[in-house]
Amino acid sequence: MSEQEASYDYQRYRQLLSEAVDETSRLRLISLLIIEKARDRLEAQRASDRNAMTAETVAKVLGNGRREQFQRG
Repeated sequence: MSEQEASYDYQRYRQLLSEAVDETSRLRLISLLIIEKARDRLEAQRASDRNAMTAETVAKVLGNGRREQFQRG
């Protein structure tokens, strides 16, 4: 199971669905699912961006160290 799938609270959604007996409550549930999915996607994108920035920083640091060795040698 992926990390994103683990964040879904199926029991909670099942409870909310069982309580959604009229159109208004069903529309609220749909809205909630959309908002939470959007939030999860945004968090995944932020994590991806952080990982990319970290990798870029590491590459720069390692790259600069190698250039200095070649310039001295």
